[in-house]
Amino acid sequence: MKRKCLPFLTLVFLLGGASALGAMEPVQKELDAMKQGFLAKAPSEKVSDFERGIDEVADSGVLQQALGTGDKVPDFSLPSAQGGEVSLSELLKKGPVVLVWYRGGWCPYCMVHLKAMQEALGGIRAAGGEVVAISPEIPEKAAETREKNGFEFPIVSDTGNRIARQFRVVYDLPDYVAAHFQESHMLSEYNGDDSETLPLAVAYVIDSSGTIRYAYLDADYRRRAEPEVLLSEVRKLKGL
Repeated sequence: MKRKCLPFLTLVFLLGGASALGAMEPVQKELDAMKQGFLAKAPSEKVSDFERGIDEVADSGVLQQALGTGDKVPDFSLPSAQGGEVSLSELLKKGPVVLVWYRGGWCPYCMVHLKAMQEALGGIRAAGGEVVAISPEIPEKAAETREKNGFEFPIVSDTGNRIARQFRVVYDLPDYVAAHFQESHMLSEYNGDDSETLPLAVAYVIDSSGTIRYAYLDADYRRRAEPEVLLSEVRKLKGL
């Protein structure tokens, strides 16, 4: 296919090295390897509890109730790990937003995914978009997550899952799973409460009108949206 010229943003994108479409390894490959390592080493009772917990969340109806493609999103302004607050409506004035939920800095699957989002950040910004990561962990913990991993995109604290409830992506942890998380990760310390609620594995691409144009929702926290797909959706919105 012959190309006489390329739009400036497309050229920047193509020169973005690891951020370019097709240059990144599928994040699910790494997540699956992590899952297999856990299944091979963890006590059978713990494995059984986690698998049963995922099934229970999937059967709870939360996936069907969550906001999806075509829905308008509620605005929010939340504390940022970088200081100050992040307003969704203000970001949308500048371009599309990739909104990604993570469970907390204690979740290794979340960190793998956010690191992959960091790799895609250059391409997403070159296409006119922004990445925002949101979780129920308190601002102090969110700041630790950002500093420890070198994330450059906004990370915001949705303490108590208040915004997650508006997006209808929050669920109650089964008691037997919550017990594991409290023991191994001190979940209440990260979240600043004893609610024992978490968000689904969620990624939205939201256009400038506040409409969800792409939605990824999964009850299994070990499966996540591919950054390349999210990048591609942002580029579609910008006509690239």
